[in-house]
Amino acid sequence: MVRADGSVEKACRHFFQFGIRGIKDVWPFPSQRACKLVGAFVLFEAILQALLPGERVMGPSTPVGNRPLYTRNGIPCFLITLGVYYLLWRERLFNPAMVYDIIGEIYSVLICATYITTTLLYVKGHMAPCSSDWGSSGNVLGDFFWGMELCPRLSSVFDIKVFMNYRLGIMGWAILVISFAIKQYEVQGRVSDSLMVSSLLMLMYIAKFFWMEAAFGCSMDIAHDRAGWFMTYTCVTWIPVVNSSVNLYLVTHPIQLGRRIQARHQTERGERKSLLLTAGWWGLARHIHYAPEIGAAFFWTLPALFRHAMPYFYVTFLTALLIDRANRDDKYCRVKYHKHWEAYSKKVRYKVVPRVF
Repeated sequence: MVRADGSVEKACRHFFQFGIRGIKDVWPFPSQRACKLVGAFVLFEAILQALLPGERVMGPSTPVGNRPLYTRNGIPCFLITLGVYYLLWRERLFNPAMVYDIIGEIYSVLICATYITTTLLYVKGHMAPCSSDWGSSGNVLGDFFWGMELCPRLSSVFDIKVFMNYRLGIMGWAILVISFAIKQYEVQGRVSDSLMVSSLLMLMYIAKFFWMEAAFGCSMDIAHDRAGWFMTYTCVTWIPVVNSSVNLYLVTHPIQLGRRIQARHQTERGERKSLLLTAGWWGLARHIHYAPEIGAAFFWTLPALFRHAMPYFYVTFLTALLIDRANRDDKYCRVKYHKHWEAYSKKVRYKVVPRVF
């Protein structure tokens, strides 16, 4: 994404050309500044999880009958984290664009932190398990990979799996999304609508996750998976890094989605302006909104299988109706917008179904 412009072919060609030396030249290693950034984030999120009040909820019963207790304070943690991050940027106490500049070093720190944390969890599981939900497979690698404890804790309210999954993984994902958007803003003076849409959708998803935080206590990873390398790597490294990779790409590959044609047409009150969209759904077909109507009718008819034609009368009728409507609508718009509709039709060639009609 950073060194090879998002091209796997270019990266492989570089490695094959220069061999091990080529890999060493571009491989990011942990740095002191990356360690400080990650350490400050971990400490801040740990303080929020430990101190912020919230509803106490019971998790599902474990295999030995325990019911872990969790504090539901995800939304306050999320809002405070984003608020503080924004204030640090606004007051110029910290520039989030720096995260992009040393992103490889940060990723390396996360990978190293995965192995350090897993080792500590392995030792804790052997020496100081905090509940009866623990055990050893008798295999060192198996215990290291899958974990020793189901619900390792530092106190009665500080659950380590919840902290790694929710506060580091999901919250770290949100921080990277915002950092990448700020980087593009500082370099280009604006955030492209492609990165804006992607970022907002991700942040909405993350906000929904924290709103439903209590429900995720019943998920497979929290309720059944032990805290080993698999869990630690997934939460600390994989989730924030991979989930935000599209934003990392869009920083230097901005795509403007809002392509449109400005059309003029006459009304009883004079000339008016309209926008004809040439991107998104209406960049695929001029009347794309009819396609899901036909698709819905077909799929709720499909359970009747194909033993008789009669059940397919409605979808056949609807298809004919909407195709006729699309043709009439097209003629109406051609009269209304004149040359602007002609230009639009050249850019968006299909009426209802892309590459079909």
